[in-house]
Amino acid sequence: MFAERLKRARVSSGFSMQNLATKVGISANMIKKYEHGESMPSSATLIRLAASLGLKSEYFFRPTQITLQNIQYRKKSSLSRKVLQQIEADVLEQAERWFELKQLWPHFPISPPVLPPATIENLEDIETYAMNLRSAWNLGTKEIPNLTALVEEHGFLVIMSNISAQGAYDGLQASIEGTPILVCQQQGDGTRQRFTLAHELGHFAFASSLPEGLNLELCCHRFAQAFLIPLPTIYSFLGTKRHTLEIGELYHIKHRYGISMQACIRRAFDTSIISESTYKHLCMLFSSNGWKKQEPGEPYSLETTSFFKHLVYRALGEGIIEEAKAAELLGQSVMEFHRNRYMRDSDVALVSQ
Repeated sequence: MFAERLKRARVSSGFSMQNLATKVGISANMIKKYEHGESMPSSATLIRLAASLGLKSEYFFRPTQITLQNIQYRKKSSLSRKVLQQIEADVLEQAERWFELKQLWPHFPISPPVLPPATIENLEDIETYAMNLRSAWNLGTKEIPNLTALVEEHGFLVIMSNISAQGAYDGLQASIEGTPILVCQQQGDGTRQRFTLAHELGHFAFASSLPEGLNLELCCHRFAQAFLIPLPTIYSFLGTKRHTLEIGELYHIKHRYGISMQACIRRAFDTSIISESTYKHLCMLFSSNGWKKQEPGEPYSLETTSFFKHLVYRALGEGIIEEAKAAELLGQSVMEFHRNRYMRDSDVALVSQ
């Protein structure tokens, strides 16, 4: 257990054995022995290892062990194996804490996700399915202020990764013990993050329902667009036929519906609002102005996940866990957690209930 966790933590941090050994003040060969299960560190060395990796010592002895299954990446071929290993290690570390908490509940309060059945024969059926899912989740055609919170409320485990991939990776979809996992990056423009979440949601919905001849990635792209801004809404904002689109109106839609300006342009083309020539012209406009990687105006805010923290506090309130375990699950010292629990700072003192 210790050997596997040490290696995962080292890989997640991007350290070589020599890098970590130098930080801790031991030999690289000793790190190798630890990772191969041939030796165990002393208490003092363990503390230095944890500090060098930004972890609590308890991490190395956490009982829950899990594996990612059915992994599907949204990445470029340029993504290195080293970065891929960092991402997987980061995802496992976060997911492990979630599943440890889950196993402590007598009856876990979150049910597995249930989506409407998908009968897909063509791309138009994707539009119908997006509306069916919106209806099932009581969304109508309104905007989705927080997509992360929405999918978490419906049983998906969402993990945000801070591992830098230089634009070569957006996210992944996997499962752990039957629970679907959606992973996206906690950096960049929030619209890219939201599109990745919606795209990976599409992977889960269409895993076994597409006929031959329909490309899964294309269908998930179309679903992400249709789920974020459904057909009645895009028609309401842009009309059914346009000669061109203004940057200002695209910017307005971006910040109201949380979909990038470029995805909105593609949406307008896919729904025949604009012609192919207009679509190409707008794409060239974004390219020539350097807007493909960073769109004009203020970026859309990144979303964060706070559902796990909510469940930790809920378990604490129900007496399922003690304060020390809550602190460990959130990666905080007991003192730090206690201060956060009662919203204390240096100037405020509250009486606990």
